[in-house]
Amino acid sequence: MEWITHSPEETRALGAKLAETLRGGEVVAFTGDLGAGKTAFVSGMAEGLHIPERVTSPTFTIVNELEGGRLPLFHFDMYRLESADELFHIGWEDYLVRGGVCAVEWSENVAEAIEPDAIRVSITRGEGDNDRIIRMEGINL
Repeated sequence: MEWITHSPEETRALGAKLAETLRGGEVVAFTGDLGAGKTAFVSGMAEGLHIPERVTSPTFTIVNELEGGRLPLFHFDMYRLESADELFHIGWEDYLVRGGVCAVEWSENVAEAIEPDAIRVSITRGEGDNDRIIRMEGINL
Protein backbone atom coordinates (compact mmCIF):
# COMPACT_ATOMS: atom_id res chain seq x y z
CA MET A 1 0.00 0.00 0.00
CA GLU A 2 1.16 3.53 -0.67
CA TRP A 3 0.44 6.87 0.99
CA ILE A 4 1.66 10.38 0.29
CA THR A 5 2.07 12.72 3.26
CA HIS A 6 2.64 16.45 2.98
CA SER A 7 4.09 17.29 6.39
CA PRO A 8 5.91 15.69 9.31
CA GLU A 9 2.60 15.81 11.20
CA GLU A 10 0.90 13.71 8.52
CA THR A 11 3.82 11.25 8.57
CA ARG A 12 3.48 10.94 12.36
CA ALA A 13 -0.29 10.45 12.02
CA LEU A 14 0.30 7.55 9.64
CA GLY A 15 2.75 6.05 12.13
CA ALA A 16 0.11 6.37 14.86
CA LYS A 17 -2.46 4.67 12.63
CA LEU A 18 -0.09 1.74 12.08
CA ALA A 19 0.67 1.46 15.81
CA GLU A 20 -3.01 1.20 16.66
CA THR A 21 -3.14 -2.10 14.73
CA LEU A 22 -0.12 -3.67 16.44
CA ARG A 23 -0.51 -6.34 19.13
CA GLY A 24 3.11 -6.92 20.17
CA GLY A 25 5.91 -8.99 18.75
CA GLU A 26 6.02 -7.16 15.43
CA VAL A 27 9.14 -5.94 13.68
CA VAL A 28 8.71 -2.81 11.57
CA ALA A 29 11.67 -2.51 9.17
CA PHE A 30 12.29 0.97 7.74
CA THR A 31 14.26 2.05 4.70
CA GLY A 32 14.79 5.60 3.46
CA ASP A 33 17.47 8.23 3.03
CA LEU A 34 18.73 10.52 5.79
CA GLY A 35 15.99 13.00 6.66
CA ALA A 36 13.29 11.03 4.84
CA GLY A 37 11.03 10.88 7.89
CA LYS A 38 11.73 7.52 9.50
CA THR A 39 12.08 8.98 12.99
CA ALA A 40 8.94 11.10 12.49
CA PHE A 41 7.05 7.94 11.57
CA VAL A 42 8.39 6.14 14.67
CA SER A 43 7.41 9.16 16.77
CA GLY A 44 3.87 8.69 15.48
CA MET A 45 4.05 5.01 16.38
CA ALA A 46 4.95 6.00 19.94
CA GLU A 47 1.95 8.35 20.03
CA GLY A 48 -0.30 5.57 18.73
CA LEU A 49 0.99 3.28 21.48
CA HIS A 50 0.34 6.05 24.08
CA ILE A 51 4.00 6.29 25.03
CA PRO A 52 4.61 9.62 26.78
CA GLU A 53 8.35 9.82 26.04
CA ARG A 54 9.75 12.02 23.26
CA VAL A 55 11.22 10.00 20.40
CA THR A 56 14.74 10.79 19.26
CA SER A 57 16.95 8.92 16.86
CA PRO A 58 19.09 6.30 18.63
CA THR A 59 21.98 6.76 16.17
CA PHE A 60 24.70 6.58 18.81
CA THR A 61 23.00 4.30 21.34
CA ILE A 62 21.69 1.87 18.66
CA VAL A 63 18.42 1.29 20.57
CA ASN A 64 16.05 3.37 22.67
CA GLU A 65 13.56 1.54 24.86
CA LEU A 66 10.29 3.46 25.09
CA GLU A 67 7.85 2.19 27.68
CA GLY A 68 4.83 3.34 29.61
CA GLY A 69 2.32 2.84 26.82
CA ARG A 70 0.07 0.07 25.57
CA LEU A 71 3.14 -1.85 24.34
CA PRO A 72 6.87 -1.20 24.69
CA LEU A 73 8.54 0.25 21.60
CA PHE A 74 12.15 -0.65 20.90
CA HIS A 75 13.52 1.92 18.45
CA PHE A 76 16.66 0.74 16.66
CA ASP A 77 18.93 2.75 14.37
CA MET A 78 21.21 0.49 12.34
CA TYR A 79 22.94 3.30 10.44
CA ARG A 80 26.30 2.66 12.12
CA LEU A 81 26.14 -1.14 12.02
CA GLU A 82 27.95 -2.99 9.28
CA SER A 83 26.42 -6.44 9.70
CA ALA A 84 23.70 -8.42 11.42
CA ASP A 85 26.37 -9.99 13.63
CA GLU A 86 26.71 -6.66 15.44
CA LEU A 87 22.95 -6.60 15.98
CA PHE A 88 22.99 -10.00 17.67
CA HIS A 89 25.78 -8.77 19.99
CA ILE A 90 23.47 -6.07 21.38
CA GLY A 91 20.76 -8.60 22.23
CA TRP A 92 18.44 -8.46 19.20
CA GLU A 93 16.92 -11.84 20.00
CA ASP A 94 16.10 -10.71 23.54
CA TYR A 95 14.12 -7.74 22.20
CA LEU A 96 12.16 -9.99 19.85
CA VAL A 97 10.73 -12.04 22.72
CA ARG A 98 9.83 -9.16 25.04
CA GLY A 99 6.37 -8.67 23.52
CA GLY A 100 6.90 -5.14 22.29
CA VAL A 101 7.31 -3.60 18.86
CA CYS A 102 10.75 -3.36 17.26
CA ALA A 103 11.03 -0.35 14.93
CA VAL A 104 14.24 -0.72 12.92
CA GLU A 105 15.62 2.25 10.97
CA TRP A 106 18.21 1.45 8.29
CA SER A 107 17.02 -2.16 8.27
CA GLU A 108 18.86 -2.79 5.00
CA ASN A 109 22.12 -2.76 6.99
CA VAL A 110 20.99 -5.87 8.90
CA ALA A 111 18.68 -7.40 6.30
CA GLU A 112 19.65 -10.97 7.09
CA ALA A 113 18.44 -10.54 10.70
CA ILE A 114 15.01 -9.19 9.76
CA GLU A 115 12.31 -11.83 9.73
CA PRO A 116 10.49 -12.45 6.44
CA ASP A 117 7.15 -11.56 8.04
CA ALA A 118 8.32 -8.11 9.18
CA ILE A 119 6.24 -5.08 8.31
CA ARG A 120 8.28 -3.14 5.76
CA VAL A 121 8.05 0.64 5.51
CA SER A 122 9.85 2.53 2.76
CA ILE A 123 9.91 6.34 2.94
CA THR A 124 11.10 8.44 0.03
CA ARG A 125 10.92 12.13 -0.74
CA GLY A 126 8.14 13.39 -2.95
CA GLU A 127 7.98 16.45 -5.19
CA GLY A 128 7.51 19.07 -2.47
CA ASP A 129 9.99 19.68 0.36
CA ASN A 130 7.70 18.03 2.94
CA ASP A 131 6.10 15.44 0.68
CA ARG A 132 6.86 11.81 1.49
CA ILE A 133 5.90 8.66 -0.36
CA ILE A 134 5.35 5.91 2.17
CA ARG A 135 5.00 2.31 1.10
CA MET A 136 4.04 -0.43 3.53
CA GLU A 137 4.15 -4.16 3.02
CA GLY A 138 3.05 -6.89 5.39
CA ILE A 139 0.05 -5.08 6.88
CA ASN A 140 -3.28 -3.69 5.73
CA LEU A 141 -4.39 -0.33 7.11
